[in-house]
Amino acid sequence: MRTGKLDVFYDDRLVGSLVESKDRRIAFEYSDLWINEGFSISPRSLPLEKRVFIPTGYTFGGLFGVFSDSLPDAWGRLLLDRMLKKNGINPDDISELDRLAIIGEGGMGALCYKPSIKLKYELYDDLSVDLDELSYSCQEVLKSKDTDNLDYLYKYGGSSGGARPKVTITYDDEEWLVKFPSHLDNKNIGFIEYEYNECAKYCGINVAEHRLFKSNNCKGYFGSKRFDKKKSPDGVKRHHMLTASAILEADFRTPCLDYNDLIKLTRILSIDNKTEVENIFRLMCFNVFAHNRDDHAKNFTYIYDDKKDIWLMSPAYDLTYSTTYYGEHTTSINGNGKNPTLEDIVSVAKSNNIDTEKAGEIAEEISLKVNERLNKFIK
Repeated sequence: MRTGKLDVFYDDRLVGSLVESKDRRIAFEYSDLWINEGFSISPRSLPLEKRVFIPTGYTFGGLFGVFSDSLPDAWGRLLLDRMLKKNGINPDDISELDRLAIIGEGGMGALCYKPSIKLKYELYDDLSVDLDELSYSCQEVLKSKDTDNLDYLYKYGGSSGGARPKVTITYDDEEWLVKFPSHLDNKNIGFIEYEYNECAKYCGINVAEHRLFKSNNCKGYFGSKRFDKKKSPDGVKRHHMLTASAILEADFRTPCLDYNDLIKLTRILSIDNKTEVENIFRLMCFNVFAHNRDDHAKNFTYIYDDKKDIWLMSPAYDLTYSTTYYGEHTTSINGNGKNPTLEDIVSVAKSNNIDTEKAGEIAEEISLKVNERLNKFIK
């Protein structure tokens, strides 16, 4: 299996084409129609120009970050590899273009890829979903064991991002992402994430609509409504979005950003929208005081507003207690990842022309609210 070329679509409009070069970097070129009527799908790397773009390196397997964002992360990639083997295909034999072709129209965000490659799997009825059974099946997959639910897990979770097992289900006629514990997690990690999101909302941070789905084995599974898909009078509208990792072509698997970078990026993308700048500042404070140190470059997303031609921050996500492997924030605060202080927080504000007195008040407010709501979870 080797896909030589893929066309990229947005709302059934041809954005451009992807072609693999001899050195396995993936070149991209906008279509003439998109040049005349579209927008830059990645403002830093792919300006709206008629030329062939080639990545400078292999951070995302030879892809530009915007296209890598369409691919699943650790959990989804694991499921895809299992399904490839089930279909008699060696995962090592397929390219990143092949993986995009397999994702086709099923990725997160608005971009779709054609021609698509279809893997064989059995169809299931959504009404038969048993979340406890799926959670158990996820554990079996993580332990490299076989499961009768692999087809279901792949169909409803094979395109998802993030490291933790998850599936997409339909609830109240909307699509929701439901997370399950990994084999290393506290079995009540879903309840903890729910409490974190409730606290973040209490702290004035924009979070996606969320809830706990019932379980007989734990306090519940955390679910959040997909913010890349929204109902409209004309049907379901898919929204184009980019992670900070994709925009900056930055490897999210390593500590590569500071909140100074994120605030500056937010200011540029939102055209100096003060509300957006305050949102990312509040999120930084929350992550510091709530001990959420898994704040890597792929945990910050921007959604394109095609009416205003600006990028606004998505609802915050992946908010929970985390120490990371190194015990430090993946995104540093004024250069400090291990033990950021109030002085570091205020320094970030000062460096970004945020009123320092107001910044101090926001930090104190969030510190108090986090201590009130989350003290029992922070070790």
